[in-house]
Amino acid sequence: MIDQCNTRLTVLFRQSTLRIPQTSRAISQEEALNNGVKPIYGQITGWGAYVPEKVLTNHDLPAALETSDEWIVQRTGIRERHIAAPDETTCTLSLHASRAALAKAGIQPSELDLIIVATSTPDHHTPPVSSQLQHALGATDVPAFVVVTGCTGFVYALSTAYQFIHSGAYRTILVAGVELLSRFVDWSDRSMCVLFGDAAGAVVVQATERPCGLRSFVLGSDGSQSEQIMMHGGGSARPFSQAVLDARQQYVRMNGREVFKFATRVIGPACEQAAAKAGLTLADMDWIIPHQANLRIIQTAAKLMDFPMDRFIVNIDRYANTSAASIPLALTESLTSGRILPTDRLMLVSFGAGLTWGAAVVEMSPR
Repeated sequence: MIDQCNTRLTVLFRQSTLRIPQTSRAISQEEALNNGVKPIYGQITGWGAYVPEKVLTNHDLPAALETSDEWIVQRTGIRERHIAAPDETTCTLSLHASRAALAKAGIQPSELDLIIVATSTPDHHTPPVSSQLQHALGATDVPAFVVVTGCTGFVYALSTAYQFIHSGAYRTILVAGVELLSRFVDWSDRSMCVLFGDAAGAVVVQATERPCGLRSFVLGSDGSQSEQIMMHGGGSARPFSQAVLDARQQYVRMNGREVFKFATRVIGPACEQAAAKAGLTLADMDWIIPHQANLRIIQTAAKLMDFPMDRFIVNIDRYANTSAASIPLALTESLTSGRILPTDRLMLVSFGAGLTWGAAVVEMSPR
């Protein structure tokens, strides 16, 4: 049965008619060189991450959930997750990660030109958490905004930062991905609460004339599947009310089966197209850093792409799904440990609410 399923997935992958639109008609770095224009690259010069101190293992989950460590690990690959303390917020999580990234880059908050925060779990509906982070950092008058594309948020935010740098508008940008999902999941729903953890990750992107950094990206969205991952209550369609609370619509819900099919359908084509836009192939990638949603999704994608599983960066077992924070968290951890080398070429790929997807080729330094 499993072999039949994998065969069918392979056929679907090969026959995929996935349309990933051109994200910009700004000239590529290669076109700039051909036209005699000195290109501007966006290099990642600093990185940092933060996870709350509290660790909740599968064994620590409430007995009322009627689940087990064996079941969760088999279905998701998750063994534990970090949970924010009562006095921690999305802003404070992102503050820790951002300070670490700035320190690594050797710059002060006052030197930033822009702050972009990717999150779906802000401190408040308004003001935007990006402004709160800007103030907490002491980055006086620096513009800041939020990107809300679920788990794909960091790739969207990084791609946006690249456009500002490539255009010459800004030279130093902080990009943070942060989620505090433990307060947005229903802890009585075992299909959801076991999946998520709290974390933040951040990078500093700076303009350089050296050929490195973000080399290409593709982005996509399919709003026809928007209800596959949704928090029904709390917006203008269903404002908070007692009826909304009684129906527990203040929590995130997900159709796991459909998200699995979607993710395994888009990951491969997105990576291939991002590589092609950089004049490369998947074989040229040293590592793929995927969104850490489910180990089975990553394993299936690796098989469909015919890409070695041991060249996927995976840490879902220790952090669970941290949504927009998952890629910068994995990136920071791998760079800090030395697993990823400064000369490595990376593929970042994600998918999430919207439904959205995105992939980006990153070279940490000139090769």
